[in-house]
Amino acid sequence: MTAPAASVGSTPALSLALPIRLDATNAETVSRELMARLRDSAGGQLAEVDATALQSFDSSALATLLALQRLAMEKGSRLELRAAPVRLVELARLYGMQDLLLPQTESKAV
Repeated sequence: MTAPAASVGSTPALSLALPIRLDATNAETVSRELMARLRDSAGGQLAEVDATALQSFDSSALATLLALQRLAMEKGSRLELRAAPVRLVELARLYGMQDLLLPQTESKAV
């Protein structure tokens, strides 16, 4: 489930959706498209990445999310991942990235 778009101050949230598949075969294209949308957005706003549709992925998904996170930080924005599949959370945990990419999840739970 995706939470309703929130806002930071008076700037509404930017909504970015991940596709059903995000792996080495399409990560460059997906990353380029999402980065362009984030780059064109106003700085200082919340960028919500909706992972509801995401079913098939590999570590390229983490690389894409890291690139988005880095750009959001450069713009003074905040990136939040919504509806992350359990397997993505587990993959982030395996790579030691859960606190960076998934701060709102129960990343410290065993």
